[in-house]
Amino acid sequence: MSLRQNLRDDPKATLFAAMGETRTGMLGIEGSGQHLQPMTHYPDTEKGEIWFLSSRQTDLVRAIGQGARAHFVFINKDHDLHACMAGAIVQLYDDVKIDEIWSPVAAAWFPEGRKDPDLIALRLTLQEASVWASTDSSVRFGIEILRSNMSEEHQPDVGDHIIVEFNT
Repeated sequence: MSLRQNLRDDPKATLFAAMGETRTGMLGIEGSGQHLQPMTHYPDTEKGEIWFLSSRQTDLVRAIGQGARAHFVFINKDHDLHACMAGAIVQLYDDVKIDEIWSPVAAAWFPEGRKDPDLIALRLTLQEASVWASTDSSVRFGIEILRSNMSEEHQPDVGDHIIVEFNT
């Protein structure tokens, strides 16, 4: 089954499956005036959450403060699924979750390892996502563009766009 069909049939599962295959995206805090930053994500599909590990000393964590609204932008490894997710983000120290997502990659960022006093977990509770799935065929893309340039009535069919609601 194609990515586009999977997105139509089960958008949440399709999005989370893609996130499991590509481990990074760009995270930003609404209204902070900061650029989005690359972050490794750890999705919790059952709860509709995305977790991150960060240092309390970053501008990103300071911008979150006691809580904020964030956007997380994700593109899968094949570049045929794009998503912009949004929701409430909080910082919290959750031993169980940190143990669950801790890895040698995470350890590289914290000089004192798992017990580093600057280590903090960030939880993004998703409210909505805008997801696009495009054709994986460059031939089909070219034909669709050609047809739309030859006929004013033809709209190119090169992808799907879905708004996904979470935790509502």
